[in-house]
Amino acid sequence: MTNTTAPTMRAISQHTHGTPEVLEQVLLPRPVPGPGQLLVAVRAAGVNPTDWKHRAAGLFLDRLPLVLGWDVSGVVEAVGFGVTLFKPGDEVFGMLPYPHGVGSHAEYVTGPARAFAAKPAGIDHVQAGALPLAALTAYQAIVDTAGVRSGQRVLIHAAAGGVGHLAVQIAKARGAYVIGTASAPKHAFVRSIGADEVIDYRTTDFRDAVQDVDMVLDPLSGDTRARSLDVLRPGGVLVSILPGGDPDEAAKAAARGVRVESLLVEADHTGMNAVAELAASGALRAHIEAVFPLAEAAKAHALGETDRTTGKIVLTVP
Repeated sequence: MTNTTAPTMRAISQHTHGTPEVLEQVLLPRPVPGPGQLLVAVRAAGVNPTDWKHRAAGLFLDRLPLVLGWDVSGVVEAVGFGVTLFKPGDEVFGMLPYPHGVGSHAEYVTGPARAFAAKPAGIDHVQAGALPLAALTAYQAIVDTAGVRSGQRVLIHAAAGGVGHLAVQIAKARGAYVIGTASAPKHAFVRSIGADEVIDYRTTDFRDAVQDVDMVLDPLSGDTRARSLDVLRPGGVLVSILPGGDPDEAAKAAARGVRVESLLVEADHTGMNAVAELAASGALRAHIEAVFPLAEAAKAHALGETDRTTGKIVLTVP
């Protein structure tokens, strides 16, 4: 007699918004790759601020139940019709299309083949799973949006954070002079990854310490975004990865001859290949704050929400 039971997988799901305790491990049907898609057996998946913000309040996603997770590193299990880039057995990493392609905090996930790149052989799945969303955000800000060139001055806020510490490395790989903001205990770390200067944001107004920068990367928004306009030289660009900006921002930017952009990260095959090349060369490496098994996703969220972590938090799947 043929067993017609559909295969299942473990996943971390929520049926309501709220604190980390709303996350629970459940059994769900294993997805099937459609045309142009990969089915990836997840080995590691990063946890990002956008995960705990969506868990708490929904943000861009209004559907429940919900499996979170955009970062993924794993092994191709199957490919849908039309996929030519990858075959079953290939090790890949990538970012699922943000925001609606979510779902990597599970044993298996499907996503567009071109959202992925080949995982560099020299890094493990934890390292690869930590990179995609944060590294793509930094790359799309620094390279695609600001076009940072060798010799330019770049100010990176929250330089020890998930996006910030990767942005420092990407800007240095572009030949930039990098200034970071961070609390004093994290200065040694920020310098160790390439920053030329570090400012203690708790004791110093960065406007008193730096001027004439070509680009500011702002992962914080609010008052930090508003004050960042004051340190840009004419022709410079402020790239913020959060909504915000006061009503006078556009007029102030125009008066100073600078540009302000709000960036929402996009799935990007070319960008992922660039991230893979930087990682393979050793120019880009995620600092791993903590690793939790998939079943302990709630602990990962709780740690992330302390806002005291350095680098990235990663879930692993046996």
